[in-house]
Amino acid sequence: MDPATSFWDTLADVVSAVFLLSGAFLAFAAGVGVVRFPDLLARMHAATKPQVLGLILVLAGLSLRLRSWGAVATLFLVVIFQLLTSPVAAHMVGRAGYRTGKVRTDLLVVDELTRDQDAAEREDSGEHEGTAEHAGQGAHEGSAPDDRGPAAVDEPGR
Repeated sequence: MDPATSFWDTLADVVSAVFLLSGAFLAFAAGVGVVRFPDLLARMHAATKPQVLGLILVLAGLSLRLRSWGAVATLFLVVIFQLLTSPVAAHMVGRAGYRTGKVRTDLLVVDELTRDQDAAEREDSGEHEGTAEHAGQGAHEGSAPDDRGPAAVDEPGR
């Protein structure tokens, strides 16, 4: 056996072990966070962020250990699908939790969803026509573009 090949095999095995142990630790930390965190958004954060990185590290360690192109390609597809689906799932769980009142709004620093949800409810009930949208358009009709301020000038659609 070639000493250079033996060195690279040993190095790949050591890196694989480090990746596997790091990924397992992150997955464990995600599980602890889901159990210990107080509210839905914190639990959702714990379930998605370290869990995804933990899975990527475990799969990277596994691909280094297997050293087969077929296995590496399959594991790469698993990583891609996880990266595509996990943020979408977390977003949908967060919105559903917010709409059903499971989110503690007193802990939120910024709450943009209440405004959007109120606007959607007004639009569904038909109150949208003739309210703030038309009043906002009439406020700037006679004024020059320079005295509207930088925020109004930079807004798209104005």
